[in-house]
Amino acid sequence: METKANYVLIGAFTLVTAILLLFFGLWAAKYSSERSWTEYAVVFNEPVTGLTEGSSVQYNGISVGTVESLRLAPDDPRQVLARLKLQADTPVKVDTKAKMSITSLTGSPFIQLTGGSPRAPWLTAVDHREVPVIRTEASALQNIADTANRLVSRMDEVLSEDNVRHIASTLHNIDALTGTIAGEREDLRALIVSARQSSEQLEKTLDSTNHAVDGVNRDLVDKLPALVSKLDGTLTKLDAAAGGANAIVSENRTAIHSFANDGLAQLGPTLTELRALVRDLRRISDRLEGSPARYILGRDAPKEFDPK
Repeated sequence: METKANYVLIGAFTLVTAILLLFFGLWAAKYSSERSWTEYAVVFNEPVTGLTEGSSVQYNGISVGTVESLRLAPDDPRQVLARLKLQADTPVKVDTKAKMSITSLTGSPFIQLTGGSPRAPWLTAVDHREVPVIRTEASALQNIADTANRLVSRMDEVLSEDNVRHIASTLHNIDALTGTIAGEREDLRALIVSARQSSEQLEKTLDSTNHAVDGVNRDLVDKLPALVSKLDGTLTKLDAAAGGANAIVSENRTAIHSFANDGLAQLGPTLTELRALVRDLRRISDRLEGSPARYILGRDAPKEFDPK
């Protein structure tokens, strides 16, 4: 009996020890797992159609984690809160950005992380919240959708009722114009022929003008040395004449100065007297033309005989 009791105790101790070791192993594995993963949050301001829990998270094309959960923001339903589970050694920096992406047109969407300059600090060192938040940027799909919406809006403006009527009117006018041109086909052909003849005549005229100009240029080049020689001689004579005039002025500087001071001073009164003399002569001429006998003989001029 005593031996059998020892076996029971040994078995119970072994079983308890095994269970404890199992629990310790599970706890260690969980602790190690939690230590090797870091959670981040992402706030999207656009629809995340196709993104589900468990979707891949890539950093510059390399898988670094998964999407843990997705839910609408409680204070703004236009936003989507995504919680990410990334490898602890993933270099998530303060300038790292997240955006929606797809591998192909038919592929499933995932979250792409980009950025992260070497000198930027880690996000966990700056954001001390329980779950650090990674900034987002508009995805290519969102940019395409926004561009498509703008294009559709502009197309609606371009293809408004008024513009459609204007386009129809313009097409009608173009149709009428082409019909008129087709009706005047012969006149247009004659006009084109006339224009071609005028162009040929203009070309001949230009050739003649070029020949004439070439002849004039050749004559000018031949006569240019003689003209330069004559011009040089003329300039020499002008220089000599200017020198002589300068000498004359220098020699008669005193007389010129006296004339400028005295002669010109007397010129004003002389002109005044001359002007008075001309005025008196004009008055005498007018009287002689009006009544020469009365002006010469005075008031007692003889009266003309008047036969009765």
